This record gives sequence, C-alpha cells and structure tokens, in this order.
Amino acid sequence: MALFDLPLDELREYRSASTEPEDFDGFWSKTLQEAREHDLDARFEPVDTGLTEVRVYDVTFAGFGGHPVKGWLTLPAGAGEPLPLVVEFIGYGGGRGLPHQHLLWAASGRAHFVMDTRGQGSAWGAGGDTPDPVGGAPAYPGFMTRGIDAPENYYYRRVFTDAVRAVEAARSHPLTDAARTVAVGGSQGGGIAIAVGGLVPDLAGIAPDVPFLCDYPRAATLTDRHPYREIGLYLKTHRGRTEGILRTLSYFDGVHFASRGTAPALFSAALEDQTCPPSTVFAAFNAWAHDDKAIEVYDFNDHEGGGPFQEAAKLRWVASRI
Repeated sequence: MALFDLPLDELREYRSASTEPEDFDGFWSKTLQEAREHDLDARFEPVDTGLTEVRVYDVTFAGFGGHPVKGWLTLPAGAGEPLPLVVEFIGYGGGRGLPHQHLLWAASGRAHFVMDTRGQGSAWGAGGDTPDPVGGAPAYPGFMTRGIDAPENYYYRRVFTDAVRAVEAARSHPLTDAARTVAVGGSQGGGIAIAVGGLVPDLAGIAPDVPFLCDYPRAATLTDRHPYREIGLYLKTHRGRTEGILRTLSYFDGVHFASRGTAPALFSAALEDQTCPPSTVFAAFNAWAHDDKAIEVYDFNDHEGGGPFQEAAKLRWVASRI
C-alpha cells in the first residue's frame, strides 16, 4: 500500500477531533483507587530456563478487580543492586510467551518486566497465561468491542488498570529501581504504554512504537484493517449507536492520556501503516504534554514500523534516560 494518509508536514500538525470526557480524570482516579483496595500480592517465583546469563522470575500480581495477572521479570545474572527497569506491554492477540523470547533489555544490563495481557495470547507468539474473568455485553469477535456498552464495562479499562499495577509490581522487586522506570511496547503495547504514561506520574520515559488505541474517531473510519475494523463491524449491526460507542472509547483514547504525559517520550510511526494509521499515531504524539519528545518516522513501512532499526533507536534512547 502506497502512502494513504496525510502528508508528513500535515501529520506533524495534525490534532485529533476526539472529545475528552469531562470526568476523564475522575473516572481513572476512581478506577485505580478501587484496584488498589486489593493487595498487590506480587509474587516472584524463580524459573529454571536453562539460560545462564539471566535470572527469570514467573510473576503473579493482582490487577483489575484483584484478578491474578502474569508476567516475566528478567534480570542480568550478576545483578546485586537495583537496576534501571523497562516495563513492556504486548501487541494485540499476543501473550507473554516464553522467557527466552524477551532477552534484549536484560542483555543491555536492565531489569525487564513483560506483562501478560488478560484474555489474549492465542493469535501469535507462544501463548498467554492470564484469563479475563469478566464478562460483558454482546461484542464483535476480538477485544475492541468487549464491554463497549459503557466505560465501566469496557475491556481496556481492565487492561490499562492491569498495566498500572504491573509497573507497581515490577517496582516492588528489590532489584529494580523505581526512579529509573521506562514503559515500552509496540502496537497495542504502545497504546498501553501511552495510557501508563498518562496514569503513572513518575516514569523516566515511555517509548511506544506504531501505537494502537489512539484517535478512535479517525481510526475507525480511515482504515478497514483489523483490529480497528471491529468497531465498524459492531456498528454495522448495532445501527444508530455511534455516538454512545465513541463516548465509551473516549475514556480509553491515547490522545487524552498523552495530554497528561509527564515523562520524556520516543514514538515511532510508519507512513504506510494501515493497521495504526500514521495520523492516529501523530495525534497522540502531538498531544504528548512533555516537551522532551521525539518521533522516528519510517517512510515505506507498514505496521512492522522500524523493526530492528527502531529497537536500536530505543536502546540508544533508553540509555540516555536510565
């Protein structure tokens, strides 16, 4: 697919038309307060992986509703004092997989925590281990419309809450340095990282790649590629509900979390990306509130974005922050 979205000079000025709910802050404050009424109960069980240069822990902590959420914590084998911490979130449909799939950040001398995404882990990779015990109203197959009837019921309310608690769980380990914490992720993981960046006030940085879950009003009408297309297919059946659905989604729009960002940020976008169109990525980037921000742009790439080149860019960027 050739370039299909706005020209780059217009992307750099683009602003989303997504309407922020008046009670956005109150909604999230109440959500996180309710989650913190449950003991975090972070447990770190050593795992024999056969890897000699890292130590791996199978992690369980209490997320939304006190539900158990899984993760991996990977540390350099010789770690004896608190290390800078990278917390990573996974792309749509994937799970935490197996420990040997997550070695980049520990190899750079940092602690690395990867969160399993509740209810996901069956579309690619090596699987997930965290169920989503919450039901919901009728939804189009996938995750984008689960509980979309009301903000309180929406699937990503649970996921974003899990993500904030994941940061808290990772920081609770004695060999992680809470003051040097960066959140990263690609696609859905990038969208989750942006939400965390708006909800956790003391991060050292965030690095979302080709982020999903941003600028819903434009995304749902610009691309016919999944997962955003799930919204349109839901509304194809549930006629006349567009306004109410967009209201629900506005509580989970990366654009509104970005306007609350208090940490340096490194974004990336791909100009041929039909899954997360570049204008939706720039909508979040342009709204990011912290002055120290940059975006890597990959002209002729689709949703793979910069791939290993962006990994190298993140390694350099993270090294300058933590």
